Amino acid sequence: MNALYTAVATANGREGRAVSSDGQIDLALAMPPALGGNGQGTNPEQLFAAGYAACFASAMGAVAREMKVDTKDVSVTAEVSIGKDGAGFGLAVVMRVELPDSLAGETGQQLVEATHAYCPYSKATRGNIEVELVIE
Repeated sequence: MNALYTAVATANGREGRAVSSDGQIDLALAMPPALGGNGQGTNPEQLFAAGYAACFASAMGAVAREMKVDTKDVSVTAEVSIGKDGAGFGLAVVMRVELPDSLAGETGQQLVEATHAYCPYSKATRGNIEVELVIE
């Protein structure tokens, strides 16, 4: 891969801070109450959900231009779950894509599936975690 950009961030665990090298991110980290924490900060699952949703929405714009369809009213929500699996812990994602009526049916389905094939986050997770695509 020929890198066009490299993001750099440092964290010192789930109960600490996450800081990007450019200072744009400087966040308190905390375990969510569902995992026994106090919830007084963000957590890796929230950060992953935000990044994946943003990347998927951006990728959808690129795919839509190729398909010559309008995605200005599209919204993407990533739900990232963490739970126990056979080897410790694992992640699962439900990617909710809200499409306007103009993209209902087969066109919308093709757009979402093509986006999932194109999105760098989807490529990185493929075969590693379950990603469910839901069109709303």
